[in-house]
Amino acid sequence: MSFLAAIAVLAVLILVHELGHFIAARSQGIHVNRFSLGFGPIIWKHQGSETEYAIRAFPLGGFVGFPDDDPDSDIPADDPNLLRNRPILDRAIVISAGVIANLIFAYLLLVLQFGIVGVPEGFKFEPGVIVQPAEETSIAYQAGLREGDVILGVNDTVIPASKESLNVLKEAIQKSPNQQVQLQVQRQNQQFDLKLTPSADKDGKGVIGIRLLSPNGQPIYRHSQNIPEILGIAANRYQQLFLNIVQGFGQLITRFGETAGQVAGPVKIVKIGADIAQKNAGDLFTFAALISINLAIINILPLPALDGGQLAFLFIEGVRGKPLPTRIQDGVMRTGLVLLLGLGIFLIVKEALFQ
Repeated sequence: MSFLAAIAVLAVLILVHELGHFIAARSQGIHVNRFSLGFGPIIWKHQGSETEYAIRAFPLGGFVGFPDDDPDSDIPADDPNLLRNRPILDRAIVISAGVIANLIFAYLLLVLQFGIVGVPEGFKFEPGVIVQPAEETSIAYQAGLREGDVILGVNDTVIPASKESLNVLKEAIQKSPNQQVQLQVQRQNQQFDLKLTPSADKDGKGVIGIRLLSPNGQPIYRHSQNIPEILGIAANRYQQLFLNIVQGFGQLITRFGETAGQVAGPVKIVKIGADIAQKNAGDLFTFAALISINLAIINILPLPALDGGQLAFLFIEGVRGKPLPTRIQDGVMRTGLVLLLGLGIFLIVKEALFQ
């Protein structure tokens, strides 16, 4: 069920994105002949007065189709309500509407979380840190650490029940490069010791290949009927998430060699979502908001086959006073689509076979 919940979250976010394009077009009277959630074989469809609505076999994607280049369309090529015949501003609104929809939806998700789950009011700490080995080849995994394990101590250092527990564990590992350390570990109701030797990173600090998830414990919530308070807290949380994601993309560009391995594909995203749904379904709101903001930022990048790439073509058209030749635009878009599909398939295979 948690796996299906994660799939449903991604499908909803894609639906929101495509609805943004669809509503922006239809509200301006622009012809839309296809609205599809997913790719691949059609498993359900309905033909409306103008638009075919379809659900396809693979829900990790979707598209809004326009009759502009449809050879079977009976709409005249000079029809002013074809997308390509509209002014640049009208087309820009349609193209950017998916990104705007994802950004707005992310904020609404946070409002729902704080309104339904409650407003965070602290954390009930317990001793230790919940960790997750980065990958099966990591020192931590090879030594026996598994997802959800709680590290209670390192050598003679006890991990306290406080918000400083993450720093205590990190400092204890970092100061022990190439030196064997003993971890006191709790797994469910069992406690045991593990020995491992941190390697040294480029700065000479010890690393064992773990992702620090959180201090051990549970968040404390209070239910609020104060709508302005909920809206304000959601806005602050939204700003924090947005800035963190932008910084993450910045690090991916400036430190690609170090951060490329952290790029997640659909399989890994679904797994993360399933884990969250299993542990605390309420956190799915934040997970969905994170993915929604990520979708928006990725789509606005000026890359072929993305919304940002189409906006780049519109910008060039505005500067030149006429669009680039169709063959150039089609060639760039096809190349970009092949590259994106190739990257997606690579990530799916990598995560399905090696995670």
